[in-house]
Amino acid sequence: MSYELDHPEIREGVAKLCSNFPGEYWRKCDREQAYPINFVNELTQAGYLAALIPEEYGGLGLPLSAGSAILEEIHRAGCNAGACHAQMYTMGTVLRHGSEVQKAKYLPSIADGSLRLQAFGVTEPTSGTDTTALRTTARKEGSDYIVNGQKIWTSRAEHSDLLLLLARTTPRDQDEKKTDGLSVFLIDMRNLSNKSLAIRPIRTMMNHATTELFFDDMKIPASSLIGEEGKGFRYILSGMNAERLLISAECIGDAKWFINKASQYAGDRTVFNRPIGQNQGIQFPIARAYSQMRAAELMLREGVKLYEAGGNPGEEANLAKLLGADASWAAAEACLQTHGGFGFAEEYDIERKFREARLYQVAPISTNMILSYIAEHVLGMPRSY
Repeated sequence: MSYELDHPEIREGVAKLCSNFPGEYWRKCDREQAYPINFVNELTQAGYLAALIPEEYGGLGLPLSAGSAILEEIHRAGCNAGACHAQMYTMGTVLRHGSEVQKAKYLPSIADGSLRLQAFGVTEPTSGTDTTALRTTARKEGSDYIVNGQKIWTSRAEHSDLLLLLARTTPRDQDEKKTDGLSVFLIDMRNLSNKSLAIRPIRTMMNHATTELFFDDMKIPASSLIGEEGKGFRYILSGMNAERLLISAECIGDAKWFINKASQYAGDRTVFNRPIGQNQGIQFPIARAYSQMRAAELMLREGVKLYEAGGNPGEEANLAKLLGADASWAAAEACLQTHGGFGFAEEYDIERKFREARLYQVAPISTNMILSYIAEHVLGMPRSY
């Protein structure tokens, strides 16, 4: 099914690793709102989380297509990469725009697992998806920056050593463009937590280890700055294309899990002396979800190809994320409906995966924001916001 000949050895290895973490493991993490530390550790030790880090820094030096294969297989196995996927998509910003000093200092430790880069601080309570309206500031004082402000939905901050942070270094009214004056910092949080940095967990409908961050005169060295001051918005955007492609791969993996689960159950479940899969009311939603998943796969492949060629595939990355999220949600609906009441039972894992799949209609970018992007930047329609 589909283009699974891409990176077959990696897919086989990830599937084998994931077989050690069945539904019982994830249900226990869910009940306890616990971080899946054993799963993350095994992925790290196997080198999968260092897939996109160049070999010279201790990584595997693989292309983005390998990263997408890893994340897809994790989700296809019924697991969840949300605990660790940020380490892949933040690599784009660090690798493309970080200094040689920063790369040499952090990447080897990230690759071997002694340091974790899992936290990405962009969204704020007052600005939401309007990134240019963020209020967190980083003020230059001598050889340091002083950070003040607040971030929300910064997942895994409690389980990360490093934070990639977007903050305003120039007041918004002093820049010609509202996208100017924003800067990106790579911050070591280990000596800041519970001092000038406060981390507050947020309990959500799925176990996603998300938090709210508060910065109170947080002093960081000027060497934390990635690239040029004031150019951070474009750095983040280039990284977001990689993020959307990788998240699309997760959605495709989820869709495959749901479709497989639904198809098998539809063939096994007998009601009125016939398998329920004989009924078109059951067949059609599953078949439609499959067609949506295949379309998402093709768009993902196109976007990855352009990205690996050095391009900045905004259209393809956004479309892959949109199609992937829709495919996984359609598959989730079909799977739950096929299972009926049993779909709501914890032991079948469908309700857990159903909750997890719903996230991608909203994050890391909502489907409506993607539609606005396509309307404006692809179709040339008037800007809507």
